Amino acid sequence: MTQQTARKGGAVWALVITSVAGFMAALDNLVVTTALPSIRKDLGGGLGDLEWTVSAYTLTFAVLLMFGAALGDRFGRRRMFLAGLTVFTGASAAAAMATGIDALIAARAVQGVGAAIMMPLTLTLLTAAVPVAKRGMAYGIWGAVNGLAVASGPLIGGSLTEHVSWHWIFWLNVPLGLALLPLARLRLAESHGTGAPLDLPGTLLASGGLFGIVYGLVRGPADGWTSSLVLTGLFAGAALLVGFVVHGTRAKNPMLPMRLFRSRAFAGINAASLLMFLGMFGSIFLLSQYMQGVLGYSPTEAGLRMLPWTGMPMLVAPIAGILSDRIGGRPVVATGLFLQAVGLGWMAFAATADASYAIQLPGLIVSGIGMALYFAPAANLVMSSVLPKEQGIASGANNALREVGGALGIAIMGSIFSAQGGYESGQAFVDGLRPALVTGSAVVALAAVAALMIPTRRQAERLRTTAQEETEPAPVLEKVAS
Repeated sequence: MTQQTARKGGAVWALVITSVAGFMAALDNLVVTTALPSIRKDLGGGLGDLEWTVSAYTLTFAVLLMFGAALGDRFGRRRMFLAGLTVFTGASAAAAMATGIDALIAARAVQGVGAAIMMPLTLTLLTAAVPVAKRGMAYGIWGAVNGLAVASGPLIGGSLTEHVSWHWIFWLNVPLGLALLPLARLRLAESHGTGAPLDLPGTLLASGGLFGIVYGLVRGPADGWTSSLVLTGLFAGAALLVGFVVHGTRAKNPMLPMRLFRSRAFAGINAASLLMFLGMFGSIFLLSQYMQGVLGYSPTEAGLRMLPWTGMPMLVAPIAGILSDRIGGRPVVATGLFLQAVGLGWMAFAATADASYAIQLPGLIVSGIGMALYFAPAANLVMSSVLPKEQGIASGANNALREVGGALGIAIMGSIFSAQGGYESGQAFVDGLRPALVTGSAVVALAAVAALMIPTRRQAERLRTTAQEETEPAPVLEKVAS
């Protein structure tokens, strides 16, 4: 390695650049939630438009995330990271300057494209720059910064909306992106992956299928569930997703190999992740509006009051990590999801047009503890559910399914809300909020059941040994012989 390459690939610089980039992408998942009432007041639009303001980002992020990782492997990780960062920064500026709700939704969709290219490459670039002995610490810092983005998203969005303008939740990304671009060009080393062919058919099938279903769910309450466009979106979307599954079983290099789901561990943790994010994102989307529109809190006050939920992982995650090391990740994740379900159920029954914060607080705390117990062991469960050579695909699939869950959660719970209530009065909002939160609670409880599908630590070790014997018989026989 030359001195210049060593300087470019410095571990500290790589950690700073990838952590800040990850913070930006993760922040934009939730930063907009506490700004939604102000955006609605300023730009107009109904519930469906607000749903797309969030889902346009999460949906494009989800369906293009694994494709973005493949682009980096084929054309250069640093090069594609710079391209994704450029797109994300430019789209953030476009969102900040949007003068109509349609322009904002379009900019959010392009933001998701940039994040999908940028985000998965942060870990591969960090891994290439950090020595093996220090990767655990580097991953921990990177993960903590991303966790901080999730925790502080509603608060940052609320504070900027109240004290400056909602436009600044997007302007915030622009100076950060402009600072990172030259640093990434000068300080990150270029690297390539296997150069496997890009899975364009798989990407188109997944993108079209998910868009059709989310479109149908969002437009159903307004246009009617029997309208031609809604039915076309739902049925065509479902057909395209079936095609994606078939493609994943037959293609030579599919974006998501369906054979991975033969593993109980992989299928269980991914089902749990999708369902958990479905219930969580849909709930936060509605609760942030409830706190402002019904209870009368300012955007900053709403963000602060949600911290016991979104910020709890920062406090509890280390304890959850220790627990998972001692007793395994399965019971910790399942317990966390059951607690999250209980917390959402509490908030559903505590919601009234004049509810005090004291009555809501236990539900927020219990949900926050549950979220922390899920997050800490989930990544390890995903990585240990597959062979080492498949860990990159497994991580990308899990992140994509989380984002898909978020987009579906907002669409499904928004549809339930609009069918039972609306924005006409505080009581009308509560009438829609309660059944939506009960649904979210039930979905997260189902996620806990899915987590129980994951084999115990002893079963997992036995299954892993069997898989290694099937794929690498010679080394295993040597080890036994020795």
